Amino acid sequence: MSAEHVDALVIYGATGDLAKLETFPALVGLVERGVLNEPVVGVAMSGWDLAKFREYAVESLKLNNMDPASPAAVKLLGLLQYVDGDLGDHNTYAAMAAALGPGAKRILHYLEVPPFLFGRITEGIAAVNLAEDSRVMVEKPFGDDEKSARELNDIVHKYFPEESVYRVDHWLGLDPVASLMFARFANSIIEPLLNRNYVQAIQVTMAEAFDVADRGSFYDHTGAIKDVIQNHMLQVLATVLADPPDGKGLDSWIASKSQLIGALQPLTPDNVIKGQYEGYQQVAGVAPGSTTETYAAVRLMADSWRWADVPIVIRVGKCLPVTATEVVLDFRPVPHDVFGLGTATTAQNALRFRIYPDSQAVLTLVGKKPGTGWTPELHELTFIQGQQQEEMRAYDRLIGAALNGERWLFAQQDAVEASWRIVDPVVGNVGPVIPYARGSWGPDASSLMPAGETWHDPTA
Repeated sequence: MSAEHVDALVIYGATGDLAKLETFPALVGLVERGVLNEPVVGVAMSGWDLAKFREYAVESLKLNNMDPASPAAVKLLGLLQYVDGDLGDHNTYAAMAAALGPGAKRILHYLEVPPFLFGRITEGIAAVNLAEDSRVMVEKPFGDDEKSARELNDIVHKYFPEESVYRVDHWLGLDPVASLMFARFANSIIEPLLNRNYVQAIQVTMAEAFDVADRGSFYDHTGAIKDVIQNHMLQVLATVLADPPDGKGLDSWIASKSQLIGALQPLTPDNVIKGQYEGYQQVAGVAPGSTTETYAAVRLMADSWRWADVPIVIRVGKCLPVTATEVVLDFRPVPHDVFGLGTATTAQNALRFRIYPDSQAVLTLVGKKPGTGWTPELHELTFIQGQQQEEMRAYDRLIGAALNGERWLFAQQDAVEASWRIVDPVVGNVGPVIPYARGSWGPDASSLMPAGETWHDPTA
């Protein structure tokens, strides 16, 4: 299917929390940038009419500190239509088709609903002949393990080919992730260093200083590995490590990342450390005696020519000292210690990408301290630095890409299935869950580090 702009956007589950928190503000941004001028049809079973649906959109904009009287917001409100009905009822899809009119054939169907509804919605879309030239955009989690992900793919592929499926991971819409990718491929001096010849270890840390708050019921059935490692962190890792796009440009990037994720070895209990912050079991919705992990550290290896034998360690956790996400590539020491400094100093070269909450790229080098002798000192060369910008939200970028048929910001089928294959052996009641104090760095995970390496602790 050619990457043409769509005739309309249909949002299923348009009265839910995701729409209120993210979708409506993103749509205003798209209107403001001239990306969205087509009808936006909300479909849900809330007993609402169009006036109530528009009122909900206004509440969403106010919640996000946006002016509902701005020109872009007023235009969006004018584009909105609403169909109230059961997503299991054929009449709902007939009403949706009628609302679109006969001129709308290429539709972006955005499923803001749980995965168990994907089948009935895609079948309903196909029944009113609005699947063939259209696209379907679906939220995570895409499955609950590798088997269910495969089954879900089979269901969606009954009506939509893979090139028409857009699987959302909102981290891929973050501007710092785009900055990371840009730094890799816009500079000739960085990419040649990103391989096993120069890199001795890779660290990824996603630290959150806050707890699960009121999400206890959801989180207790998920845990840190399924919540953020299986999706966000593996996608970020692939953005750092995957081979560059080829002559087809960014269209080949989604396949390149899939290849990298597919090369990662499945986890085993020996290379996973789990933790649970003190007080988690008192959170509303958490089962008594819960063994759900709120912290996880894992060690991965890639069976690839480029990254063979390079340890990859990832840690994620709640109630840690800071909220920050960073990727650190530690380079190998110089081959000969000319100045007799010892490996503790000659192995200090590193490349650090900060992804959240701000954007930063830092190269650590060793220089000579002024004065007599060969006293080394570390210098940080910062070549990207900026606060997280709100001009384009993650969902603004993602929905805009789907409207235009740009798939490189989304997850490919084989990457999703491979990511589940990596984590499946260690999810659930596998291995001990170690208590840790709130505000600490979690259980001791130094055993996952290669000899001579220590965890890099991000600062706030």
